[in-house]
Amino acid sequence: MDRIKHVEVSLLEVPLARPVADAKVLTGRQKALSHVSMLTATIETDNGARGFGFSYSLRAGGRALFAHAQELAGELVGEDPRDIGRLWEKLAWLGASVSRTGVTVQAIAAFDIALWDLKARAADMPIGKLLGAYRDDVACYNTSGGYLSSSIDEVLANVDASLERGLGGVKLKVGQPDLAKDIERVAAVRAHVGAGVPMMVDANQQWDFATALRAGLLLDEYGLVWLEEPLSAYDWRGHAQLRERLTTPIATGEMLSSVAECTELIRHESVTFLQPDAPRVGGITPFLKIAALAEHNRLKLAPHFVMEIHIHLACAYPHEVWVEHIEWLEPAFNERLEIKGGRMRMPSGPGLGVTLSDRAPEWRVDGARV
Repeated sequence: MDRIKHVEVSLLEVPLARPVADAKVLTGRQKALSHVSMLTATIETDNGARGFGFSYSLRAGGRALFAHAQELAGELVGEDPRDIGRLWEKLAWLGASVSRTGVTVQAIAAFDIALWDLKARAADMPIGKLLGAYRDDVACYNTSGGYLSSSIDEVLANVDASLERGLGGVKLKVGQPDLAKDIERVAAVRAHVGAGVPMMVDANQQWDFATALRAGLLLDEYGLVWLEEPLSAYDWRGHAQLRERLTTPIATGEMLSSVAECTELIRHESVTFLQPDAPRVGGITPFLKIAALAEHNRLKLAPHFVMEIHIHLACAYPHEVWVEHIEWLEPAFNERLEIKGGRMRMPSGPGLGVTLSDRAPEWRVDGARV
């Protein structure tokens, strides 16, 4: 029986072409984002088979992810890589006295995704096909062009570039201290693209309920696909009340880091679009549990960020899905996802279908091999 022989973890700091800011920066809660901390894991077996996975952190937390991953890596050596569920539980229990959410599971995510990559490579098929794909491509939209650090003119130029590239929709950041400025941006983009282009807006948790309701009622006239994170990510009841009172569907879930937290959104009927993030919830293994609950409740899915992972999971979801296009991690990979006619295509190669680029070692700030 083939066993895990080596495990390697690295921490990369992938720079953004330009720092970006959302409402959390304008309200003083965060600083502008200049890079993505990327935790990578490579698992190699006795017969030379390899699997690659990654997780990430924005702003702070990257070194914590690496430190915990370094603690856990040796626990995989000698194990059967096919026992993915059991290995997830083994690693989670090792860090359980700290937490089974947050840093602990986000470090596990890199290993979990690497194990799924290894399994799909062994089967010579993409992860999406291994999971039982319902389709080979999904609708996609761009977020990175709509940040509040860009002027309205810059946003309009970014929107044009996204649509010319073949993306199917665009998302704008809102949540500024002055609501009138948010409405002005949304109105400008809607007038620019017309009624036929799908648009989303994202307040990044910056409103209280009264503000969110007032904003939502004003935004209802713009025919949005969804209103994202109008309230605190943990305000299950508030999101449910907004969902009842607004025409625009509610989307949230990206900040949650466990199956249990996502279950609360579902139980309270808080969302129309659930937005789980595979690295944040602990990898593909827990993501599949969340997806099963979402499908049982007939929810729509719109995974957050890391399109290189989520394209596979989206293609394996029974209902149509929106995948978020953010190009921040593209420089770390050799491959580019195919986008055409408003849809993103699942890679045809085995596993995730990505390999680290020659530039990735430039951004390596720490690493370990066991």
